[in-house]
Amino acid sequence: MHNTTTRHCSSALGRLCLGVLTALLTTGGVWAADVQAPTATRFQVVKADKEHIELLRRGGLVVYMRHGATDARFPDQIPVKLDHCANQRPLTDAGRAQLDQIGSFVRSIRVPYTTVISSPFCRAQESAERVFGKPIEVDLMLRYTATMPASEKKPAVARTRHWLSEKVAEAGTNRVVVAHGPNIAELMDYLPPEATLVIFRPLGSAAEPSFEYIASIEAKHWPELLMQLGAP
Repeated sequence: MHNTTTRHCSSALGRLCLGVLTALLTTGGVWAADVQAPTATRFQVVKADKEHIELLRRGGLVVYMRHGATDARFPDQIPVKLDHCANQRPLTDAGRAQLDQIGSFVRSIRVPYTTVISSPFCRAQESAERVFGKPIEVDLMLRYTATMPASEKKPAVARTRHWLSEKVAEAGTNRVVVAHGPNIAELMDYLPPEATLVIFRPLGSAAEPSFEYIASIEAKHWPELLMQLGAP
């Protein structure tokens, strides 16, 4: 499990950026062979199963959810106005419907949580409310890192690490964080798809590593997981 900020093309974000760069250079007249293709990720996604849900039911873990499916035709307008949702990349109608369904799945598997922390971006807050309900705690420092210069993203990356690492204070419950995929990719070699729930074990902010990846529930994983659990 990687727990350091990755800034090279071996990271999930690096490969994504390199892929975009390759496409741009190719359309501009540079042969694709002149640009090194992105390498395959070494990260292995663990599909959450019945045992992982039992761990969640005992509490003490962190569920980090990437917001639901968005419409890339309407990117965030820079500088982002956090109080103006019309200037931010929105959820799609299909994404909202999927989040509502995931919310019913989460309720059916009876995972205890008391704190729901959200990025200040509208797509994250709406995702948090649709899946986990109110109230949510908006953390203004938990911002979307992908469009930030390195100097500005450091506090957001540090805040993401904090919520993954800080141990859950209340016994028998879990912490929920709803934010952005690139924030996770800054900390490990993994860019979770939209609407994915990622399960972590916090090891303490002073520990090294300070968190442990356990498993993921991608949107496409829910039918199999529910079948294992015998959930309605």
